[in-house]
Amino acid sequence: MIRSYETSRHLHSAKYSSPHLYHSPFYCTEPVKEITLAGTNSLENEIIAHNGPAIILIGAQLGENIGKAVRAMYNFGLTDLRLVAPRDGWPNPDAIPAAAGADIVLEQAQVYATTAEAIADLNFVYATTARRRDMIKTVVTPHKCAELMRRHATQGRKFGLLFGPEKAGLTNDDVALCDAIVSVPLNPAFASINLAQAVILLSYEWFQTGADQPAEYTPQLGTAPATSEELQKLFNHMERELTEAGYFRHDQRRATMKRNLRNIFKRSALTHEEVSTLRGVVKALATGGGPGWIAEKAEIEAKNPVKKD
Repeated sequence: MIRSYETSRHLHSAKYSSPHLYHSPFYCTEPVKEITLAGTNSLENEIIAHNGPAIILIGAQLGENIGKAVRAMYNFGLTDLRLVAPRDGWPNPDAIPAAAGADIVLEQAQVYATTAEAIADLNFVYATTARRRDMIKTVVTPHKCAELMRRHATQGRKFGLLFGPEKAGLTNDDVALCDAIVSVPLNPAFASINLAQAVILLSYEWFQTGADQPAEYTPQLGTAPATSEELQKLFNHMERELTEAGYFRHDQRRATMKRNLRNIFKRSALTHEEVSTLRGVVKALATGGGPGWIAEKAEIEAKNPVKKD
């Protein structure tokens, strides 16, 4: 469930005075209406990456863009949002609807006056930029960066990802403060992505390095795979009816045809219910639907006779 904030909030103007941080409480003056957003499920276990990267947004221009970045963060369990001198101050009411219920990130966001202050407690910092820089600095892909960050996490280190303003990106001074540059492989003729896209790309790569979901699986939905005995009964049933229909009448091809049919169904990883359904299909085709359906069909045809030319 997410909260739809339809009322005004008490906004606090952020003062960027070092070394103080600004913790941004979001207050609501009236009851809120709750709506369900596709993909949200309050009954599922929440995943919060307390050892994940800090997401540091430098000079973010629009509250809406910050909100979208916040939503991207929380998709992957990241909650450490650091804002460096956001153009329109903080809190920003435009961030709330765009965050789509990622309130925990908004409420814990901290504001800093400078990049140096925002990264002061971090051991490693990575700059996200698509532009070439006049400096010798290691460039890594998002995938490699995620591997490095996961290694830092296992060693108890703190680390963060630096994102520049929407219009101009990071300055060289900001990049100089970082350990490496993260460059997303993109179409070189059109390598511009927005802030939320950049955040979600890096957040996704981080999340995948620690995900325990297999690369491929089939939800069983409470059912069980068919046993070999059930499959054998299906094969026998199907081959018996096909023999009756003359499908295996050619001796030289009969064995190959049976093997092909069996391989088709073995590759399908059928469940118990699916085998039962297929046996029903075979029976219906072999009997023409049975006496009940034959009588019903005759009655339908009698009421709706087919006109002959």
